Amino acid sequence: MDFNHYRFRSLWDLPAPVPDVYRALERIEEYPHWWPQVREVTRLDPAGGVIRVRSLLPYDLTQTMREERRDPAAGVLQVVLGGDIEGWARWTVRARGTGTLVRYEQEVDVRKPLLRHLALPGRALFRANHTLMMRAGRRGLAAHLRAV
Repeated sequence: MDFNHYRFRSLWDLPAPVPDVYRALERIEEYPHWWPQVREVTRLDPAGGVIRVRSLLPYDLTQTMREERRDPAAGVLQVVLGGDIEGWARWTVRARGTGTLVRYEQEVDVRKPLLRHLALPGRALFRANHTLMMRAGRRGLAAHLRAV
């Protein structure tokens, strides 16, 4: 088992229409306004940027994001990630009742030296940290969508 390889999946049930949710998710430069752990986003061009995140554990992750797929009709946003973590992340949004079901999937390899060194003893903490970050993201996005 490679302790520096992670697969994550989160499901968010949001009481907002699919187009509104998709629009919010594609505007990465606005993530810091509604997602507390997304500390900074710098757009490099229309298809990519640099994002810095920090959750409960005392470290930042800085990653480049390059758009790989933007398909509003299919409800898919997918990026390739580089930097402290390398791999991919994908949002898929679908109608569910009067709201939207959002699926977040991510498959990455950790490249940050400190986290690689702590891979075995820290794995459970890293996974829990990610779970807390995703919960806060769902709450933040729901509040953002209510305010729009």
